[in-house]
Amino acid sequence: MPCALDQLPDDIETLKRWVIEQAARSAALDAEVAQWRAQVEAKRSEVIEARLMIEKLKLQIARLRRIQFGRKSERHDAHVAQLELIVEELETSLAASAPAAESSVVDTAKASPRMPPVRHPPPAHLPRENVVHAAACTCPDCGGELKKIGEDVAEQLEFIPEHFKVIRHVRPKFACAKCSILVQAPAPSRPIDKGLAGPGLLAHVAVSKYLDHLPLYRQSEIYARQGVDLDRSTLADWIGGISRLVAPLAELIGRYVTTANKVHADDTTVPVLDPGRGKTKTGRLWVYVRDDRPAGSKDAPAAYYRYTPTREGRHPCEHLKRFAGTLQADGFSGFDGLYEDGRVVEAACWAHVRRKFYDLYAATTSALAEAALRRIGKLYEIEAEIRGKPPDARRAVRQARAGPVLEQLKQWLQATLTTVSAKSDLAAAIGYALKRWTALTRYRDDGAIEIDNNAAERALRGPVLSRKNFLFAGADSGGERAAVPYTLLETAKLNTLNPEAYLRFVLERIAEQPSNRLDELLPWNYARELARDDRLAA
Repeated sequence: MPCALDQLPDDIETLKRWVIEQAARSAALDAEVAQWRAQVEAKRSEVIEARLMIEKLKLQIARLRRIQFGRKSERHDAHVAQLELIVEELETSLAASAPAAESSVVDTAKASPRMPPVRHPPPAHLPRENVVHAAACTCPDCGGELKKIGEDVAEQLEFIPEHFKVIRHVRPKFACAKCSILVQAPAPSRPIDKGLAGPGLLAHVAVSKYLDHLPLYRQSEIYARQGVDLDRSTLADWIGGISRLVAPLAELIGRYVTTANKVHADDTTVPVLDPGRGKTKTGRLWVYVRDDRPAGSKDAPAAYYRYTPTREGRHPCEHLKRFAGTLQADGFSGFDGLYEDGRVVEAACWAHVRRKFYDLYAATTSALAEAALRRIGKLYEIEAEIRGKPPDARRAVRQARAGPVLEQLKQWLQATLTTVSAKSDLAAAIGYALKRWTALTRYRDDGAIEIDNNAAERALRGPVLSRKNFLFAGADSGGERAAVPYTLLETAKLNTLNPEAYLRFVLERIAEQPSNRLDELLPWNYARELARDDRLAA
């Protein structure tokens, strides 16, 4: 700090000590500044490195997102999800950085610009609430009257947590003055007899469990935070009541699926509690999907779920006993009984073939596995071009373009098989494809058949996620019960419906719906009703 001349000491020794002290203080300050600059520089490097890493990861994610259809795998999806989490963590860390550190890298950021995020306006259909921030009524300078000349509007997206409300059904009683007869309106029906929950709450609990993968005990905790005490056993009773109510609709969907000319089928494991042994056993959840939209069909898509305690082949034979047509499935031997009498024709899945080569390439970077992937990729490139076209057009393109690729692929597989060890994983992958070659190439000559069974695999993603959260079903009856809401909710999703709104619609009406008009509550009929209402409103 500057010092006036008359404030300096006259004594030479005192002046020397004062100079030494000032020099030491200055050196300490210089060291502190140097340390601060080093910290700022380190922070600058961290921020720049983080930004570069974010941009690099986003580019990598974008590239992975462009990989479609047969090139996808479970491992690929998991890798993308992991990258998304890394980007989220890096961006969160950057947002939490001190403002001083952020401002210290302004000059460097100019050399490595950061693209601002694209900000979309809030959706137009959301309700708006105006909060007016009025200025003073008079001029702050002269006190004169103010005249409005315009306004600035800035929108802010807000979230209001879901809330409960109580609907009081009031039924006044009347008495006749002459004959003393009591008159009262009949009590409205409830989805669950004498149950507390309304259709909206029941639909929310079911969707939270089966589509949002929230176990009932977690839902109970969430509702408790909102001041509503709903025991898990109560919620379980509601789920059981919902399954009983909508089971006839699930059966109608099952009949609709099994009357198609082509069905996709797949299954997944369901851990089930086995009280007698104190352990869990493995049940199976089967799905049968009717979806001909890729072949240009206007028929509504649907997914039909069934649970069985075992994976015996007699179960799919029982589920599809009325079905006649093409079954698109994996190589599970349990389906073989369906093909014996010729009533059902097998169409195999190229995604399963590709996955075996992909897993081998990911583990060993085998050049032969990579070559197989490239050849299969050509088949999927053709499919991407003809998706949504009618069967005749698809068959013509496949025979002209996919046919030669398939023949070359078969010759390459046969030739490669003679050059590798018979016990190798590559030989197993090639053998899997050649053994099913007739079923794998059936799609070439039938435009209604798909190249793979991904429709069924997609329909099992939800149950697989639920399995990770629920750990196990309480009993076989729990698996059978879960198959019913899965059928309705996943079919609603396939028909681009809001599953919760659809289930609420069903629960509001099904108790009083005549059995001969039950099909009016099917998802595709509800979708048509919504479309008609939209047209009338327009």
